[in-house]
Amino acid sequence: MNRKVAREKFKEEKKIQIIRTACRLFAQKGYYSTTMPDIAQSLGMSVGNLYNYFESKEELAKEVMLTVSRWVAERLRAINEEDIPTKEKIRKLVESFFEISLKEPELIDYFLRVFLANREVFQDGCQGFACVGEVVTEIMVLLSKGVERGELRNQGFFPAFVTIMGPMGGMVFLHGEGVLEKPLMDYVDEVALNIWNALRS
Repeated sequence: MNRKVAREKFKEEKKIQIIRTACRLFAQKGYYSTTMPDIAQSLGMSVGNLYNYFESKEELAKEVMLTVSRWVAERLRAINEEDIPTKEKIRKLVESFFEISLKEPELIDYFLRVFLANREVFQDGCQGFACVGEVVTEIMVLLSKGVERGELRNQGFFPAFVTIMGPMGGMVFLHGEGVLEKPLMDYVDEVALNIWNALRS
């Protein structure tokens, strides 16, 4: 590996480290209560060096949302590419979403507690579905393939999108609040079946 490639690889790895740290701090402390010095200190780097990667806290917040969306979308894409019935894809989608929320809770917390709660931060270039476009695209693919196969009924995208994401987000929220009677993963089959029954043809 030549020096230039090694330098680029190090820079990309550091950028991901910054994004993960910022995601955790924003989710824990809130967007407005977290400063760039807080993030730099948590990483053990200077504030000046942090600004070499991101020009502002707002830019960093948007990049966190885009990265989280990309990571979730990659999982959904892998499920969409499998040649299995739509019912099984929905189950795998629920299972994957719950797994992410357990292994990396800061990712889901960021979406629920920062992205949705501080919409003004994301006005410029990240409004609406722009920051979660890759996830939206994969949900559209799942739904359209299901309709093509005659497994899902043809319906408006937004009601179908909410039918999928609403129950999953709701269960993760309830898990985070500590009110579920069983471990989150024990609800995969039930939630997936509810979504399937609501969407099937």
